Amino acid sequence: MNADILNAALAFAEGVGLVLSPCILPILPIMLAASLDGGKKRPLGIIAGFIIAFTGFALLSRQILGALHADPQIVRNAALAFLMLFGVVMLSQKLSDKLIGATQGLANAGQSLTARWDKSNGFWGGTAVGALIGLIWTPCAGPIMAAAVVQIIEAKTSGQAVTTVIMFAIGAGLPMLAIALAGRQIMSRFSFLKTHSHAVRRALGIIIIAAALFIYSGADVRLLASSPAMPAATTAQNKNNADGKLENPLPQPYPAPAIAPGQWFNSPPLRIADLRGKVVLVDFWTYSCINCVRTLPYIEAWNEKYRDKGLVIIGIHSPEFAFEKDPVNVQAALTKDGITYPVVLDNDLQSWSNFNNEYWPAHYLIDKNGRVVYTHFGEGDYGVTEHNIRVLLGLDTAKGAISTPALSSMDMDHANAPRTPETYLGSNRAERYAGTPALQPDAVTAYAMPASLPVNNWALSGSWKVEGQKITATQAHAALRLHFHARHVFLVMGTDGGKPVRASIMLDGAPIGSSAGKDVKNGVVTVGNHALYELVSLDADRDGQIDITAAAPGLELYAFTFGG
Repeated sequence: MNADILNAALAFAEGVGLVLSPCILPILPIMLAASLDGGKKRPLGIIAGFIIAFTGFALLSRQILGALHADPQIVRNAALAFLMLFGVVMLSQKLSDKLIGATQGLANAGQSLTARWDKSNGFWGGTAVGALIGLIWTPCAGPIMAAAVVQIIEAKTSGQAVTTVIMFAIGAGLPMLAIALAGRQIMSRFSFLKTHSHAVRRALGIIIIAAALFIYSGADVRLLASSPAMPAATTAQNKNNADGKLENPLPQPYPAPAIAPGQWFNSPPLRIADLRGKVVLVDFWTYSCINCVRTLPYIEAWNEKYRDKGLVIIGIHSPEFAFEKDPVNVQAALTKDGITYPVVLDNDLQSWSNFNNEYWPAHYLIDKNGRVVYTHFGEGDYGVTEHNIRVLLGLDTAKGAISTPALSSMDMDHANAPRTPETYLGSNRAERYAGTPALQPDAVTAYAMPASLPVNNWALSGSWKVEGQKITATQAHAALRLHFHARHVFLVMGTDGGKPVRASIMLDGAPIGSSAGKDVKNGVVTVGNHALYELVSLDADRDGQIDITAAAPGLELYAFTFGG
């Protein structure tokens, strides 16, 4: 309960701070003008409408953005384009007249409807205006607003999401109420705003265009980032970083977020607040992610080398697929990969949200004062990460070789290779499907292969059921074909009900031989637990065509990943 109260208070504070954004500039004239008409309750209606519209937008975003993985930046830019267009219209008398004429019918209908509800004080009319303001202003708020939307999307429960968005909306709405109330007094005293409406309209158009350009430049984010409410490194801390010679440190270290409660492995529950005086490396990963798996030998080596010197490594297992939430599957992965440092399940992605994380794998290095001072996303830069660990531990960076665990050639990824991208098979994120018919979500369908398959494309034959995260063979001999360009081919697989299913693997139209991955024996992979399976291991990147044919129903396929 205390955590819920803290989150609600934080959401309220973020809402208040959001009004400091320059994005308020194009909205301010609309609010001032709207506050002039109607009764004394009209400003209250404006704020009520704003909160309702904002809440609906954010909760809808929780559903839409979570399902479509939409980029909040696109939403922001679309809103800015709309504001720019609106500003241009206000500069032109002709365009303004046309806009008024085009919308007059809708405005009259809205006026009639609101008048029917309230003829005396204009509360409901204000609510309609406030709702319009909320719909325009909410996406315009940009990356700062996007962070709040992401928190709402990834809230542990719908109740927490509703509480967060309402507190955020109230925090933003109260200062706007003050603006609306003051606006009535200002505009009632300055009659020239009415008599010089054309000049006022053009001035407001210029303000709207200038504000939109200002926001598009990113200056609003920099402005808020420099405000006292945002975490910033103190002078002493920046000096310590310089003296300690951290490589690629964060320009503004910040207090490490909390790790959400969850099931722990290899350790009793840990809290960041209790680890002051220790250096902490937080690793976000999930066991079927090949990029994550490649980093594990390095992380385990650092654990062995530095845990007695004050380093605490915490693996936060944030699942991508539903089967990765199963503690039994995670424990099996820990045993398989020899992981001995503490790991916590983040099945509801609450810790992921707390850190505003977006990547697998992701490393956050926390100093002895509990501040995140260095981050790295993806593979690589192991030498830099270890160097920074040694700096924070107070060890001599000129001594002690950088850890380089013995890895097979498959672990050395070449980021610049023209390799087939990660390929999801479930309907939620499926791309480059070239078979017939088109994928049919949530239905058992008979599919057929095309005569030829372009590179990076895939197709099915036989009977399959396509679901959001996976496809499942519903008959023996159902097959998948992929035309890839890579050296190593991996596939996340499992079985329906846990009963092992065998699948034959062919490469370029023939049974796979010496090019078989480590999980393929005599041309066959036996799929039991949900895991990442290596199917192809070539001498170098090249084009190839792989066929996977199920010997029985129940084979589940999730996503291909590739290595060099």
